[in-house]
Amino acid sequence: METVEYDITLTVNDREVKSRVLAETTLLDFLRNTHHIEVKRGCDHGDCGACTVILDDTAVLSCLTSVMQARGKKIYTAKSLGTWDLLHPIQEAFVKHEALQCGFCTPGMLMTAKSFLDKNPNPTREEIRDAIAGNLCRCTGYQKIVDAIEDASKIIAEVCRTGGTT
Repeated sequence: METVEYDITLTVNDREVKSRVLAETTLLDFLRNTHHIEVKRGCDHGDCGACTVILDDTAVLSCLTSVMQARGKKIYTAKSLGTWDLLHPIQEAFVKHEALQCGFCTPGMLMTAKSFLDKNPNPTREEIRDAIAGNLCRCTGYQKIVDAIEDASKIIAEVCRTGGTT
């Protein structure tokens, strides 16, 4: 049986990325193979959330998403959030509340939080817990993560109120 590869173009963190892929290639494999190693390979079964990215404004598990489904779409990874010199408010809040320890779940947790706060800028703590239910963390116990996301929502609201962007 002949292996068929397809040309594919995605926009990752506002940059066009082209490659040749097999139809069964996951978005996770595509991203990691194109040097987006901030997207973590966790369970490969959709159970841990470590591979979460934003695909056209929706948080998705890249290990369960076919790269063919993402053709022509915009993908954002944790590298899209901020820089070392200018962290995104979500990143600032995670640091402030010590909501990251080993860091393995952090990229997926940040992207889940970003997508969630974009849709629900003033969440309750219960809504935050529900939003991150698909992201597993073995180090923090979640309290610090919930605190960080709650704080980030307030920071983002203030930035938006004063005319800034996030």
